[in-house]
Amino acid sequence: MSTSPYTFRMDTDLRKALEQEAQFEDRPAAQLANRAIRAMVEAKAAKRLAIEQALAEADTGIFISQKAMNNWMDSWDTDDELPCPEPDITPTQP
Repeated sequence: MSTSPYTFRMDTDLRKALEQEAQFEDRPAAQLANRAIRAMVEAKAAKRLAIEQALAEADTGIFISQKAMNNWMDSWDTDDELPCPEPDITPTQP
């Protein structure tokens, strides 16, 4: 993987904390910053994908009703615990 320079400003306290952490790990501060930025970008991309998938699933119009969910949750930790409910709301057919 190739690299290229990138310059940005960070507040003094953050810079000092980064440099201290880099010293603890015996690594360059730039390496830690690169790993942190990569982790943040990957986490945001994963979150965005999860939201897009959830919206696509919601667009199908198939849901579990609040009543079914509440009945299921109310049964938790009882002798008659119910199985996870199946979707009971579907799009209206013409």
